[in-house]
Amino acid sequence: MESVLRPLCLIGGSVLVTLIAGWLLDVLLRRADARHRETPLWGLLRRCRIPFQMVLCTALLLGAHHRAGLRPEYQATVERVLVLVLIAVSAWLLVRIVTAAVDSAYARYAAGAGAESARVRRVRTQVTLIQRVVTAAVGVVAVAAMLLTFPSMRAVGASLLASAGILGVVAGIAAQSTLGNLFAGLQIAFGDTVRIGDTVVVDGEWGQVEEITLTFLVVRTWDERRITMPVSYFTAKPYENWSRGGAEMTGTVFLHLDHAAPVALLRDRLESVLRECPSWDGRKSGLVVTDTGPTGIQVRATVSAKDADDLWTLRCEVRERLIAWLCTHHPYALPRVSTAEAPPRPAAGTS
Repeated sequence: MESVLRPLCLIGGSVLVTLIAGWLLDVLLRRADARHRETPLWGLLRRCRIPFQMVLCTALLLGAHHRAGLRPEYQATVERVLVLVLIAVSAWLLVRIVTAAVDSAYARYAAGAGAESARVRRVRTQVTLIQRVVTAAVGVVAVAAMLLTFPSMRAVGASLLASAGILGVVAGIAAQSTLGNLFAGLQIAFGDTVRIGDTVVVDGEWGQVEEITLTFLVVRTWDERRITMPVSYFTAKPYENWSRGGAEMTGTVFLHLDHAAPVALLRDRLESVLRECPSWDGRKSGLVVTDTGPTGIQVRATVSAKDADDLWTLRCEVRERLIAWLCTHHPYALPRVSTAEAPPRPAAGTS
């Protein structure tokens, strides 16, 4: 009976201490969050409660498991399992703490930056990639530490170190594409070439950058499709970034009209239409004749908006309302196709 009660008492005591410590930690973080409203750090650190409790419980069990009266063959296995669990949950806790600190710094920066959305998107991109790098690094170190707890793996590690040069060359050649994308992701994050939320045009498709990782980038198109591309594409090939230097954009609307079209009246109508369009930002407007031909003229209306989405809406609305106005008030201005019968060809020998 004692061989059963002692392990149960040890586990129960460790769990009880862990629950009390977790509750006290949560109370302290709540009070700190209530006192320091200027930073969300303390509220974000509350996400660390569960990994903290697991680290504490595992550490207590590891420190007192030899008092449970287990058999020697079981005791070694239990100790090995507890060490592995402690390494894993410690890595989890470290990742949660780093994530809370980085998210807190980003939230304070975003609140202070105000309307400077370009700077906020740049910092958001950098923060996202930093979190992924830290998570990957902590995961690799944790896995390595777990493997090194096995004596056989330590012997294998020593033999691998002897041939590290050859393996490094082979791994570098095999992972050339992956490493290229990795460095490209870091270059994008800190080179400020493209940010999360930017409007870009790649391979004839335009959309917004939705996600940037260390190896790939996701573009969300206007029709809600997702284009996944390697980040190395954005460091090796040209692309359009409509948000670079500001999201404001200027667009054009082309109309093909008859030579008799009232251009001056059409110019005045454009100004009145723009004043009624909420998508127009008031920066640019104009209407000129850009080309002429045997059957008509080409008229170009220039409009501006605060971003690509509003510009597309504005162009469609201007085109629709100008054509409707011409159809109602000046139908003669619309292009016409001549269907008159061609004169007959003169007979042979006649001058």
